[in-house]
Amino acid sequence: MLNFIDHPGPKDYPPLIIAHGLFGSGRNWGVIAKRLSDTRRVIAVDHRNHGSSPWFQSHSYHDLAQDLKDVIAHIGAPCDVMGHSMGGKAAMVLAITDPDLVARLCIADIAPVAYGHNQTQFIKAMQSVNFSNVKSRAEVREQLGLSIDDTGLRDFFVQSVDIEHRRWRLNLDILEKEMPKILGFPDTKGHFEKKTLFLSGGNSSYVLPEMREKIKTLFPSAVFARIPNAGHWIHAERPRAFEEALRVFFNQGL
Repeated sequence: MLNFIDHPGPKDYPPLIIAHGLFGSGRNWGVIAKRLSDTRRVIAVDHRNHGSSPWFQSHSYHDLAQDLKDVIAHIGAPCDVMGHSMGGKAAMVLAITDPDLVARLCIADIAPVAYGHNQTQFIKAMQSVNFSNVKSRAEVREQLGLSIDDTGLRDFFVQSVDIEHRRWRLNLDILEKEMPKILGFPDTKGHFEKKTLFLSGGNSSYVLPEMREKIKTLFPSAVFARIPNAGHWIHAERPRAFEEALRVFFNQGL
């Protein structure tokens, strides 16, 4: 089963599962998860091939959805589910294929479509790091600076460094091999009729108006909201606004 960080909370609401994006981990969501646990139990998972979860030879969205299903079976269904980016696609497949496991669904800055951008350059940059004499994340950050200009991305990537064992907590070879699946979205029969929020960054182009027809086909009850002055990394750029949006959505009518 996936590794997860458990933030205990009151039992008035369903537990909330947080599914992170590509190259992330449950630890990235620690502050938001802890703050949201004032009203409910919050579980921040490490997806397969990420963080402290097991490594596998495949990384399809049906794989990731099954992993989430196993976590929910362990915790007790139904759960509220929030997924960002890759985690959002996994959460969508879970909700469509096993709707009884999901109470409400929030998808953060991603749509059920294939994307044309590629993340392989970041994998190459991480693979190029020489861990032989590395003693700190700062040294890894410095090496990444040779190929990644964005300081925010470098800071994000080094959160997945295992300094003790001088390695990445990411199965980079498999993520590279499975990148076409990660960028795509599987053909999935069915739909999820319960309340669903597609929450996007106001400056992001990941969820465009022309994608709404496809979204509504799979999620007929979907509503859409945008957080101003935020890009794809909404939770990092506008954490309190993101947190408040989750509270309003998941607590309404309960």
